Amino acid sequence: MSIRVYVFNDYTNSFESYYLGLNDTLPYVTNDTLKVKEFRGSSSSTVLWTHRKFMEAWNTLRTAWGKGIYVPFAFKRIWEGGHSYQSQHYAGVAIDCGQNLNETEREKLRNLAKSLGVFEYVEPKSDAPTWVHIDKRLKPPACETGYITLRNGSKNTCVFVLQDALNALGYTGGGLDGIFGSGTENSVRRFQRDQGLTVDGIVGCNAWRRLTSLAKGIGKTNTVVNP
Repeated sequence: MSIRVYVFNDYTNSFESYYLGLNDTLPYVTNDTLKVKEFRGSSSSTVLWTHRKFMEAWNTLRTAWGKGIYVPFAFKRIWEGGHSYQSQHYAGVAIDCGQNLNETEREKLRNLAKSLGVFEYVEPKSDAPTWVHIDKRLKPPACETGYITLRNGSKNTCVFVLQDALNALGYTGGGLDGIFGSGTENSVRRFQRDQGLTVDGIVGCNAWRRLTSLAKGIGKTNTVVNP
């Protein structure tokens, strides 16, 4: 099976595209420590997206840990669900790992991830008692937590989430490429108009809340795009 992997290169402000097998190592991952099938996890998608800096943060954690880290859950598409409404898993910048460790070892991994300072968020034990959640979310969020504000010209994996949700709900025309252009703006405006939101083509807190509440976990509709 060939999987298309989009990596946003944070240093060049551009997306890179790769066709990889499930057993291939993800781009920018060193020492073969995270394969496509691990990052894909329980998702059925044939297209994935992530950020180069997230892969580099993983490299830092894996090197500091010094041994393998079990990764059963990472990427998901919003219409597949399985996570919260504005989950960083849908943006391809989150991993749930360490489920095979005992409680003591898992706490060591969690504390190490926090101490390295390369992740924006490491979920506390109280919220993730049997796994270690790490993510490298973009900031500042449009709401208290979640995705950043997007507008025409935005380019990142949050745009992938936006386009994926719009497409799944039937607001097509923006494609699925992580780039917020005129087609995506038109789809956003149509969605805002239909939902009684301010029609400005900007995806802020209210638009994100409404969009994700409608799209999360609805399943693969006939308007879902797979580039």
